[in-house]
Amino acid sequence: MPMIELLVAALMLGGSAFALVAAIGVWRLPDAMMRMHASSKAGTLGGSMLFLAVAFGLGDFGTAVRAVAGIAFLLLTAPVASHLIGRATYLLDVPLHPAQTRDDLAGRYDLKSRTCRPPDTRGREKP
Repeated sequence: MPMIELLVAALMLGGSAFALVAAIGVWRLPDAMMRMHASSKAGTLGGSMLFLAVAFGLGDFGTAVRAVAGIAFLLLTAPVASHLIGRATYLLDVPLHPAQTRDDLAGRYDLKSRTCRPPDTRGREKP
């Protein structure tokens, strides 16, 4: 049993640390895209580790199934939510941090038809 308790403690500390890093990232990072990245990556990993800690700590099958379902839910919804937040901030012209100099969608996205042209093919002949 002490090995399980050490595993649970490590998962709880790790999950709490990742959740704290996600919260600090959302609070301190300068623009919406960076905040979105911090919340989706570190928050998902932190939440998953906490779910695993609960599953190992309680040790019954029903709790483990619920924990795995919670982890699956996080892994399926966090990327979709962060993509939608990123798309909304880009389409609403929310200003980016000046250090972000690269914009791969500049001049390619048509707001009226909601379509994006493919990137220019450099070094290839156009048909």
